[in-house]
Amino acid sequence: MVLFVTPSKVQKKLAENVRLRRLQMDLTQEGLAKRSGVPLPTLRKFEQKGAISLESFLKLQMVLGGLENILAVTEVKETAFSSIDEVLDADITSNRKRGKHK
Repeated sequence: MVLFVTPSKVQKKLAENVRLRRLQMDLTQEGLAKRSGVPLPTLRKFEQKGAISLESFLKLQMVLGGLENILAVTEVKETAFSSIDEVLDADITSNRKRGKHK
């Protein structure tokens, strides 16, 4: 299955998720705006069009409880190799397994 994800689709989905989380927490737009420090017109524009600054988005996530998840998703994982030379120089042996003959 091929997914076609574009930045604009992601923005709209993030806005939808924020709106749903806000409603789950029984917060009005005004309430979330006050708690987060994000201006109400900015929050309204975000929920309608998906457009918002990163700082404002993170402020909303701080109130909605998603800040740690964002950090976890963007955390850099350690890789086994840091360059193609390391891959080529590695002593990779095949662990070939064979079935038993009957």
